[in-house]
Amino acid sequence: MTLAVYACDPAQTRGRRYPELPAPTRTDFQRDRDRIVHSTAFRRLVYKTQVFLNHEGDLFRTRLTHSLEVAQLGRSIARPLGLNEDLVEAVALAHDLGHTPFGHAGQDALNDCMAAHGGFEHNLQSLRVVDQLEERYPAYDGLNLTFETREGILKHCSRRNAELLETQEPGGVARRFIDRSQPSLEAQLCNIADAIAYNAHDIDDGVRSGLITLAQLQSVDLFERYRRESLAEHPALGEPQRARRLLYETIRRMLSAQVYDVIAATRQALSEAAPASADQARQAGAMLRFSPAMHAQSTALKQFLFAQLYRHPQVMQTTTQAQIVVRELFQAYSARPAEMPAGHASRLDTARAVADYIAGMTDRFAGREHERLTGRKLL
Repeated sequence: MTLAVYACDPAQTRGRRYPELPAPTRTDFQRDRDRIVHSTAFRRLVYKTQVFLNHEGDLFRTRLTHSLEVAQLGRSIARPLGLNEDLVEAVALAHDLGHTPFGHAGQDALNDCMAAHGGFEHNLQSLRVVDQLEERYPAYDGLNLTFETREGILKHCSRRNAELLETQEPGGVARRFIDRSQPSLEAQLCNIADAIAYNAHDIDDGVRSGLITLAQLQSVDLFERYRRESLAEHPALGEPQRARRLLYETIRRMLSAQVYDVIAATRQALSEAAPASADQARQAGAMLRFSPAMHAQSTALKQFLFAQLYRHPQVMQTTTQAQIVVRELFQAYSARPAEMPAGHASRLDTARAVADYIAGMTDRFAGREHERLTGRKLL
């Protein structure tokens, strides 16, 4: 792998919180990726959902398939830019480890429950998972990942939580939220790959569910451009029985266009800023970007999905039920900590222990636990 001067070089990593001898055949970032893949939290992602809950269908995206798609897009962009693909992959695979069951609905409900106890941020929870909650090694809690991977995992962080982390780890992964610098280019890349993946698979899942239609999507310039292009090259895709092929071909072309646009726009930004090292790139502002035209089209697509899919009455009804499940689980465990496993029940910080336990649940386990504790089946 030939790295650009502004890429993160594993030989110059800022290291792990607990020093370890190097592996004989893998770089530090490759080891991070492997530890993430073998973690319990990563396996749970297969039953944590995005927009549609786990019981609503077998073919909708889950947090696991989303993370794999982000990793694929990230590597496709990283290589031509000379960035570290292994670091990109590690961050992409770990970025959703702290997500609650039931997608953003579960996160919002858990944040409300934790309002008097510091709140709940899923990015911060992802960091907690790899730093503390995974129990795999005899000498320390967590996965003991490198600074660079941990920096990428903490995509967002409130000022208050950043200052708290800074007291625990001076100059660490939260420092950039205080001094307003950027994470590594690899971390920036994962953020934009995350957005690209979301837009594409939510179109696919939304049409599959029947909640949005190809006809509705024709009002979205980014989609319509590549739908027309697909039909011009393959007229048979206009036949009703080939509608799904038309959808797939349109999404494929959309993805490629966005990937190539990011590569071109980022190359221009890097050429203008000319960072000579990974640390200089962190100080140069956000480098990974769309062109202005693609950014506007991507934003319009997000607005369409928000209005037509995420706020669809059917989705909202399920969201409401999921939030009730999370709130009532929190109430039940807070009142009766012994209902949780011993490792959580014995902790003195009961509210955070409850939040950690609920956040680690899959959709279906949360539903079963709610039914066991309340006698009601909502989902």
